[in-house]
Amino acid sequence: MKRTVKHILYTLFVTVILVSCATNTSLQTYFVDNQEASNFISQDLPLSMVKLDQTAFSKEQKEAYNSVNKLNFLGYKANENNAEALKEELKIVKAILKDSKYKDLVEFNDKGRKIIVKYVGTDDNADEVVVFGHAKELGFAIIRVLGDDMSPDKMVTLMTALQKANVDENQLQDIVNFFK
Repeated sequence: MKRTVKHILYTLFVTVILVSCATNTSLQTYFVDNQEASNFISQDLPLSMVKLDQTAFSKEQKEAYNSVNKLNFLGYKANENNAEALKEELKIVKAILKDSKYKDLVEFNDKGRKIIVKYVGTDDNADEVVVFGHAKELGFAIIRVLGDDMSPDKMVTLMTALQKANVDENQLQDIVNFFK
């Protein structure tokens, strides 16, 4: 009897340890795991490297822009040989972004490309903003926007300004060339 109780307790203990150690892949882990994998491109960009004409920015947009410190970019390039792998990678990313810690901010389609913006944090202060876009013929890209005192509402207004902004593509040439 003692032996059976011991085995049950031991099994219960091991089960609790294994369940508590089960790791759900985080977005950061996904970035690290794939930064040097084939068909992926990864870049960390301090915002100071991305020069934008801010003259047309509103006060809110300037505040949002100045709250951003760094962008982490991870892209996956689609081609005729990796359609199944692309589906699997998309499934992984979408599962990560379904985690309740990622709150919906904006979702839209642009020229056949689906773009989803989520954030981690509170309604007043985002710790991280995630921009995820994908298109069947191109692949997908994830941008982690990291900074201090980022407001989700202000980030939406900044995104609107960035869509209209004149960005010098030479600054992002490696990324642009990757998807060509």
